[in-house]
Amino acid sequence: MHSATKSIASRAIRTGAIGLFYLILSLGGGANAQAEAPVLQPWAGTTEGAPLPPWRVIGLPGGKVPLLAPDIQSLDGEWVLRLRSDRSYGALSHALPPASTPRYLQWQWRLDHALANADLTRKEGDDAALKICALFDLPLEQIPFVERNLLRLARRISGEALPGATLCYVWDQTLPTGTVLNNAYTARVRLHILNTGSDPLGRWLGHRRDLHADFLAAFGRETTTVPPLLAIVAGADADNTSGTSLGFVRQLQLMKQ
Repeated sequence: MHSATKSIASRAIRTGAIGLFYLILSLGGGANAQAEAPVLQPWAGTTEGAPLPPWRVIGLPGGKVPLLAPDIQSLDGEWVLRLRSDRSYGALSHALPPASTPRYLQWQWRLDHALANADLTRKEGDDAALKICALFDLPLEQIPFVERNLLRLARRISGEALPGATLCYVWDQTLPTGTVLNNAYTARVRLHILNTGSDPLGRWLGHRRDLHADFLAAFGRETTTVPPLLAIVAGADADNTSGTSLGFVRQLQLMKQ
């Protein structure tokens, strides 16, 4: 590989939470998790505290950033996922069986305390109080040349089959609803803003998304087909802005129709 490409890859791998997104997610879910979890395991009927397998809590390697530890708690009479960030990063990952092609993702979320200084257009502001992400197995040959080589290098370093495309639904306080943009660190992650500062805090809001339509809207310049899903992730982070936030997710479901 050309030395300039290696240098770019090295800088990309050393970046913040989202820049390390692929490596973290790969560490969070392997073949065993896929075998145990053919569908999304609901939180209903679990207990308070750490989520049960096949859900896995994941953070940044090296311990340089405090871990946001997503946990299950009872709220409004049902089990929900709590995401409380304090200058921290963390997510909950659920790996899927090979060649998974469910089309619809639905959930409800509620933001009680928003991030004050998040700005998803800049690396320094690349934080989110609530995000739900879908990881897709986009083939390398469909990824632009420079990004393809960066991904190849990251896969070689990590020893994992890292995803070629990630679509994240985000609650952001400043960008208009419907905005779709590249992550500030990597174009392998596209952000879709679903809720913004004009939406009420402390109230449950529901979404049902057509993953196929949203994937093509975000990555349609690279491919005309929708690749299989690798995992679904729910998370939050406030490490870049050193902020705090509190949000909840419930009734997260993945369906074919």
